[in-house]
Amino acid sequence: MPDWLWPLLALAAAPAAGRALRAALLNRLRRSLTPERVRLPCALPPAQGILQPCRIATVGGLSLAGWHSPPGRPGAPVLLFVHGWGGSAAQLLPLIAPLHAAGYGVLAWDARCHGHSDDDSYSALPRFAEDIEAALDWLAGQDWAHGAPRWLIGHSVGAAASLWTARRRAGDVAGVVSLSAFAHPGELMRRWLASKRIPYWPLGRWLLAQIQHIIGHRFDDIAPLAHMPHLRCPVLLIHGERDDTIPPDDARRLQAAARHTPTQLLCLPGDHERADDLPGCVAQIQHFIAAHSAAC
Repeated sequence: MPDWLWPLLALAAAPAAGRALRAALLNRLRRSLTPERVRLPCALPPAQGILQPCRIATVGGLSLAGWHSPPGRPGAPVLLFVHGWGGSAAQLLPLIAPLHAAGYGVLAWDARCHGHSDDDSYSALPRFAEDIEAALDWLAGQDWAHGAPRWLIGHSVGAAASLWTARRRAGDVAGVVSLSAFAHPGELMRRWLASKRIPYWPLGRWLLAQIQHIIGHRFDDIAPLAHMPHLRCPVLLIHGERDDTIPPDDARRLQAAARHTPTQLLCLPGDHERADDLPGCVAQIQHFIAAHSAAC
């Protein structure tokens, strides 16, 4: 929690707080909903000259920095990679490189306020989902992608946004690979409050209400738990057994919430960022996609 927020929270949560103070706090809070930008190289050395750069138009006249390559074999799916909070597409290249080498098409990008993409007023799960939809729309205009199934592979908040997009754009998404998704953003935020020793009542509760006001959505409505019962595409849930950011039980609850979709859960040795056995994890992803592509 930034030091400046403590006194403002205490004042703004007070019944006598004025409109000007509340407006000032909301403005600062909105600006704080943007992670520190991490700019990494666009591609790993083996992928140079294979992944081609592109710009993807997104909401508000802004654009995303992206990288793409067509499938290496006819009929192979195109995999859309969605990084997590504070990350970038380059951080997913350890997954992108071997899956691309296996013949899948690739589209990866930096979300707004991340990596090499345009800035916006703030970043949040709904904006990650908007950027995924923008990427799907961009892909629909590419001749090399016509007829290819689209799979979303997302990490953390990128996984949560992928599950939401799979519900909103059911006809455009063949399946989802969720890496370290949380079950409910409200629970995630309450764990964060506890880690910062911020009491839920009254400061934490007020803070979370303001965040929901800023992003324009209730946490209950955008939670992956709310989307799983409505999904009909296959979902592979991968979670690290030592994840101390999002507990593995979140993945188990997501699997239990599925009603109409084939869902597989893999709890693998590893933490929130990656599996210990990355080649084995890649093989599991390939097997899942192949099995459900054959079923279609």
